[in-house]
Amino acid sequence: MNGPLPVVPVSILTGFLGAGKTTLLNRLLKDPQLADTAVIINEFGDVSIDHLLVEASSDGVIELSDGCLCCTVRGELVDTLADLMDRMQTGRVKPLKRVVIETTGLADPAPVLQSVLGNPVIAQNFRLDGVVTVVDAVNGAQTIASHVEALKQVAVADRLVISKTGLASKEQLSALHDVLMDLNPRAPIIDGDREEAGRAELFACGLYDPSTKLADVGRWLQDEAGGTHDHDHDHHHGHDDHGHHHHHHDINRHGSDIRSFSIVHDKPIEPMALEMFIDLLRSAHGEKLLRMKAIVAVADWPERPVVLHGVQTVFHAPERLAAWPDPADRRTRMVLITKGLDEAFVRDLFDAFTGKPRVDRPDAQALTDNPLAVPGMKF
Repeated sequence: MNGPLPVVPVSILTGFLGAGKTTLLNRLLKDPQLADTAVIINEFGDVSIDHLLVEASSDGVIELSDGCLCCTVRGELVDTLADLMDRMQTGRVKPLKRVVIETTGLADPAPVLQSVLGNPVIAQNFRLDGVVTVVDAVNGAQTIASHVEALKQVAVADRLVISKTGLASKEQLSALHDVLMDLNPRAPIIDGDREEAGRAELFACGLYDPSTKLADVGRWLQDEAGGTHDHDHDHHHGHDDHGHHHHHHDINRHGSDIRSFSIVHDKPIEPMALEMFIDLLRSAHGEKLLRMKAIVAVADWPERPVVLHGVQTVFHAPERLAAWPDPADRRTRMVLITKGLDEAFVRDLFDAFTGKPRVDRPDAQALTDNPLAVPGMKF
């Protein structure tokens, strides 16, 4: 091969047992746009029933059948991705346009995402493009209420596909929509019975638009500038001296401690302040940080923003964009999904590093006085 290969996007297809992941995958693999896609399938046990149902050629399917992808064979996933890259670089397989990882229904998606984000070699050659979560229209609401894995699968999704809609009543669909939008107000909800759910574009939810090859931050963050749900609201808290406001969605009525919110900051941030904020957040509260995406104006080079993407304690190396996607909007925007982590605390922790902390929350300032000794993220 001449020259370096382009970075390959990786899509995670997840959903609880019986949600219909493989049925959806079978439909997607019929789309010619996914012809150069490698599919990694995981199933418990020595014999994978799902593998027998996948209709792609064996050359394009890699099956990890000796354990759960998110735990016992996590190292093998990294090895598999590394082997794929080696095969492409040596010409043994043609360059791939995408990798799709279908997790087992019992998977917590976080370790799978961390495998792509956190391994330096993998992160150089593959980028986490997005998470598509399939939810059963009939049983989905009850499954989410009963299984924390299903709840996390929905919370971290970039797109949600409701399967078996033809079998559900209007009341069931309405109740499920409420649950999904409460847990993840930014993710578009797609009817799995419709034609659009079987197109390759379903996976195109990453930072870079595959048609233009340019960064589409609004789509990726699904923040207040590019969000899809009318019930999102901006909350201004009178922090004019800090130059930022917050975007918040509360899901208390479903009894969950998951929060999805954003922080918007108008002024460039000093690199050291940003590094300390991220390091403290992930080291002290990483298990509660389900996912974080951000585009940041850094004071040392505000014309070229930094993109951050993390899952719990694992973050991809900061990436500098060539320029702001929208020259008229150079605000820092962070979108966080947390579980059991007080949103007000995160806000005030951010304030403590970027401006004067609020006097009613001195605990955030106290934490900044004794930052933990953790490896820094260099910007």
